[in-house]
Amino acid sequence: MAYSADVTAALAPLVLLTGAALMMAQPGRRPPLARRVPQGASLLALLLAVAGALDIAFAGAAEKGAGLRDPAARDGLAALLRPDAVGASLAVLVGFIGWVVTRYATRFMDGEAREGRFHALMLCTLASVMVLVQAANLAVATGALVVTGAVLRGLLLFYPERTAARRAATKFALVWHAGDAALALATGLLWLRFGTVDLAALAALVPAQGLGAAGQAAAALVVLAAVLKTAAFPVHGWLTEVMEAPTPVSALLHAGVINAGGVLLIRLAELVQASAAAMAALVLLGGLTALFGAVVMLTQSAVKTALAWSTVGQMGFMLMQCGLGLWPLALLHIVAHGLYKSHAFLTAGMAVAEVGAARRPGPVAVPGWGAVLQAFALALLLYAAMAGAIMAIAGPKSPQALALGAMLVFGVAYLVAQGLADAAPRALTRRTVVASLAATVAYFGFQLGAQALWGAHLPAPPTPGPLEWALIVLAVVSFGLVALAQALFPLWAHHPATAGLRVHVANGLYLNALIDRAIGGFRVVTGK
Repeated sequence: MAYSADVTAALAPLVLLTGAALMMAQPGRRPPLARRVPQGASLLALLLAVAGALDIAFAGAAEKGAGLRDPAARDGLAALLRPDAVGASLAVLVGFIGWVVTRYATRFMDGEAREGRFHALMLCTLASVMVLVQAANLAVATGALVVTGAVLRGLLLFYPERTAARRAATKFALVWHAGDAALALATGLLWLRFGTVDLAALAALVPAQGLGAAGQAAAALVVLAAVLKTAAFPVHGWLTEVMEAPTPVSALLHAGVINAGGVLLIRLAELVQASAAAMAALVLLGGLTALFGAVVMLTQSAVKTALAWSTVGQMGFMLMQCGLGLWPLALLHIVAHGLYKSHAFLTAGMAVAEVGAARRPGPVAVPGWGAVLQAFALALLLYAAMAGAIMAIAGPKSPQALALGAMLVFGVAYLVAQGLADAAPRALTRRTVVASLAATVAYFGFQLGAQALWGAHLPAPPTPGPLEWALIVLAVVSFGLVALAQALFPLWAHHPATAGLRVHVANGLYLNALIDRAIGGFRVVTGK
């Protein structure tokens, strides 16, 4: 049976590719169709994605689920693209961000040499990502990732005369396509183990038949591919160097393309969750990346560089969510981060101007040990009270979800500490307490919303065993200690040793330079 959602899922990338072909025919400066075609193609793709999502929402979950879960009922377009609730949500996200970035790009790139070629490559990137998020089988997803990497490399080399741009593009290609190779090998292993690479079929076969040795290896390779594509520690360097490309490219990469690893994990959630080793690796690598990216971000003076390190930290946090089995929350994180980061990059210049024109504040209140400890205790008490109230209304929550909420509350506690400092005005104290309460309510509210939207399409968190409990405790303690150190940082910020440490941290502990040396990144070629 063919659904209209199948058609819209295929039409959206087709429209984008048609627009790309029209622009590639006019690759030079100020082509006649430079405004109408990119904006029109991206807007039409967004409308098609919305139409497909509405079709799925109103057609009936039971009928859709039965059709999608039975591979025998899938033919034609349905065998290639999977228009379900998860894919449709991601397609709307890609379409919306693509439309916003494309509109920005038509003004930003006006008058540039090779302007038409730039728009063609942007539309091709959007088309390949649109195919990725709706792929029905792993082979299609792998092909979409390969194409995305190839086209994005062309965008990163839009200014080929820039040495830093060539180095970033070379490093990106090595890391990205290494992930492609890992995913291709995982695809072959899954075919050998289950006789299919259809994502719906794998979701049903993995719990019924188990992974076996080939499945365990495939799960490890999928995690490796996701780690490489999300710029996780220690291969994060390329993501912090792509600012040499035009701003629309940075916005599209940080808001959309970088989420490809998370999309891959969510699409293969049953496979990954069946491997305890894969889940543990995601928690450890994701948590380390989140903390590392967040700490380095605080030492950056340039706005875009700080945003890049923020992306590193956010992707690490998303990987950790996947490792905890909080799949709907990981998907919510992808949506929220995509919307936030696209806005942040496209308005970075405006933000700098507004900050420069703002009236300089007076002395900042520095909280002492007492204020910091009170803030953490207050934040945890508010969180415990709210968690109890929510669970009394909506039912029990998994230990993983409660632990994740505690980690987020640690961040709120840092703000509360500023309000409890001795020199802080009472108005600030009230605002920070209200903010902590609002953040706690928002966390549970968004969690309930994500569960309602996508919970039926994704596996529930696993029951924690000894390993899972150890990882949960390690994650909560680690995030708590880092938040505590951040809140107390003003007390020892002027110590001579801190200045030296800040320099090392601002340079990412020089891990990127070591990777440059290992892969020959310092030897930059002169061609494209």
